[in-house]
Amino acid sequence: MPLSLPAHLAALEERIRYHFSAPALLDEALTHRSHVNEQPGAFLSHNERLEFLGDAVLTLVVSATIFAAYPGLNEGELTRIRAEVVNEQALARIARRLELGPLLRLGRGEARSGGGDKDSLLANGLEALFGGVFRDGGFVAARQLIESLLAEAITEAVVHKEVVDCKSRLQELLQGQQGLPPRYHLEEVAGPEHQRIYTITVTVGDKSLGSGRGRTKKAAEQSAAREALMHLLPRDGIATEDPPPPAEVLPPLTGKRSS
Repeated sequence: MPLSLPAHLAALEERIRYHFSAPALLDEALTHRSHVNEQPGAFLSHNERLEFLGDAVLTLVVSATIFAAYPGLNEGELTRIRAEVVNEQALARIARRLELGPLLRLGRGEARSGGGDKDSLLANGLEALFGGVFRDGGFVAARQLIESLLAEAITEAVVHKEVVDCKSRLQELLQGQQGLPPRYHLEEVAGPEHQRIYTITVTVGDKSLGSGRGRTKKAAEQSAAREALMHLLPRDGIATEDPPPPAEVLPPLTGKRSS
């Protein structure tokens, strides 16, 4: 880490566990066009080119990850999951987690209007950061950063797909057979705050059809709906395990990531 790197940027490097060989790329990734427009003759670069590059790298990494990790999903399902993972709101949440907003260099008007907390600016800044890491350390470094930040979001997106599919299928089945919709009930929340385990049961009328546990309510609902379908459709081939986490899809990583 260069000795001249400002403390707030050094802190960001620690949060992303990557140290720039060319700190100017990090500075550029955090510089919005509105700031450059207010500095005529300063020869500053804004982050839009890095954003363009980072968007492409992000799309490739997420596409390759879900393609290899979930071979049972078709093209439409893969596309939906990717869109859920890389949409503006999802990227802005990650940027907030990294405390990126206060680090963005904005023009005075943009700053006064709350630009540092706008989803669009945060998402663009995060993509520019990915582009900066790619320029500085290459594809493997950018890939490792993206995977570390988005792995949980990818798994959640797949779980959400499974929940929607199982719950929709169960509802269609019960409405057709009994004219009643299934109901989901939260029975228990256990474990420390950072490691919650939820237990949910699914019923129709006063009859219990199944129960499930998971680290999120969605995952527990998925498990409960799947168990109910297993009882109602024992030969239908319903999966009995939660989706696996994204698998390693490219050669082992090297680069300048800090441990």
